Amino acid sequence: MPNPYAKIFREPGAKGFSAAAFFGRLPLAMAPIGIVAMLSQTLGEYWLAGAVAATYGLANAFFAPQISRLVDRFGQTAVAAPAAIVSAIAFVLLILASHLQWPTWTLFATALGAATLPSMSAMVRARWTELLRDRPELNTAFAFESSADELIYIAGASLSVGLAAAWFPEAGMVASTLFMVLGTAAFLVQRKTEPAVRAPQAGGPQGSAIRLRPVQIVTLALVFVGAIFATAEVSAIAVTKELGQPGAASLVIGVYAVGSFVLGLVLGALNPRMPLQRQLLIALTVLALTSLPLVVAGSSVALLAVAVFVSGVAISPTFITAFGLIERRVPASMLTEGVTWVMTGIGIGMALGAFVAGWVVDHFGAQNGFWVSVVASAAAWTTAALGQRTLAGTDAAPTPAEPVTAH
Repeated sequence: MPNPYAKIFREPGAKGFSAAAFFGRLPLAMAPIGIVAMLSQTLGEYWLAGAVAATYGLANAFFAPQISRLVDRFGQTAVAAPAAIVSAIAFVLLILASHLQWPTWTLFATALGAATLPSMSAMVRARWTELLRDRPELNTAFAFESSADELIYIAGASLSVGLAAAWFPEAGMVASTLFMVLGTAAFLVQRKTEPAVRAPQAGGPQGSAIRLRPVQIVTLALVFVGAIFATAEVSAIAVTKELGQPGAASLVIGVYAVGSFVLGLVLGALNPRMPLQRQLLIALTVLALTSLPLVVAGSSVALLAVAVFVSGVAISPTFITAFGLIERRVPASMLTEGVTWVMTGIGIGMALGAFVAGWVVDHFGAQNGFWVSVVASAAAWTTAALGQRTLAGTDAAPTPAEPVTAH
């Protein structure tokens, strides 16, 4: 059987922009935890470190779709380059504010500026769509990028914390900023694969992509999936601590992401022909069913690791089909913004899931934190089930608008 991944990377420029995007989006995982690690060590106040990290995360959730909307309208280089420059300068100022102990308000101000970080995950998927539009290989490309996202979350957070602990408090943030600057620059200089700016179709949807029903349904479903992801991490930390093996938390969280990473690659290689909305519903069904054993798996680290591994296998398939649906149901002139809304939904879900799971753990015990995963997975399934007719749309992808610029 031919290797489907080798096939997509034979496309002109594919290796270059995908490799650059991998490094350019490492800050997705490195920056939030890097802010906490940096400020907690330099200032000794965890609440302040958490508040600054939350400011950055929520601001990025607000800014990213707006920036991506401008990307769709004016092009990746024209918008992402200045946005990344602003973000990089703000990250440098945040590092200096921490190291030199500037006034507290400067931490929040620089975190807001850093939140202009453009959505590399959306832009790289837009390039794959430009290369492989209306071809089955596009699903394989989306599978690869979803698995790459998983790998980034596995490695990025650990790298950021590890550097801060081994070298100096700001080391994780310095590395994150360098990855962002160099990765984004390497990505944007590859102009030949940059998608052409497309005018909205006459009589087609106007305004923001979030006004489209498919985007609303997929984004809401992924809010709940993001909550599942964060709940697994918070509850795993709490359970392993309760078992007297807090160091095992990194292992448990690692196998959670590894299961998803592996199955995502397998799904991309198989490239099933089933309609995407049905694939999404099946993936969410598996996610809901495999979350149930988590609530009774706290008797040992080994049992917990197995249950977490099994519960994570449907995460990547969910992401892959979700992004595929956005590509199919959103006009080409709104694609980057549409993908960004889904990424934003995941981020919001992770923030809310971590908060709710933490509250449940504090009030009802570590093992009961996994009930948040059960409820969130049921909510994600219900959202997708009720939206099946809307997500079905038509079998063909939206007809691309005529490009108004050429690269």
